[in-house]
Amino acid sequence: MSEQTRRTRVSAAGLYVPLLLGAVVTVTLGVYGSVHTPTGIAVNVAGFSGPQTVKVWLASGAALLALVQLVSAFAMWGKFGSRVPSWIGTLHRWSGRFAFLLTVPVAVHCLYALGFATYDTRTLVHSLLGCFFFGAFTVKMLSLPKRGLPGWTLPLLGGAVFTLLIGLWLTSSFWYFTTIGVRF
Repeated sequence: MSEQTRRTRVSAAGLYVPLLLGAVVTVTLGVYGSVHTPTGIAVNVAGFSGPQTVKVWLASGAALLALVQLVSAFAMWGKFGSRVPSWIGTLHRWSGRFAFLLTVPVAVHCLYALGFATYDTRTLVHSLLGCFFFGAFTVKMLSLPKRGLPGWTLPLLGGAVFTLLIGLWLTSSFWYFTTIGVRF
């Protein structure tokens, strides 16, 4: 085994605990959503016509901020040239924080009011994506402070979190807008 291969394996070993905890989060959410009896009671915000529209718009806000995350990550990794504005890292961190904050009431609504839904393929895929999103987010956040991880780690984890969030948006908000219509 080459020295480079050995170093890559040793540094990738730092992902074991984050991956294990991410798996625990994923499975815990799925089990809770499956065994919890849905209450139908959900998060509601004044000014919206109902809990579903709150969920749809909060998820849309999170998806929009995820796009900001994608563009700012590309900028930080030099994909738009070598000149990176000094504020791009701050934009990336804060857009991620706000995106995550927008997903929390949506997840509470989904888990508590609706449960792990399997009515049809769309709802099953949506439920699975939701569980995996929070697991992947956990892995990414726990990996951020770790030094010496392989260079592919953060782009892969960030890409997974982004892809899962956009998949969630497509199976919920986009579906709602194209099926029910745009409502507030």
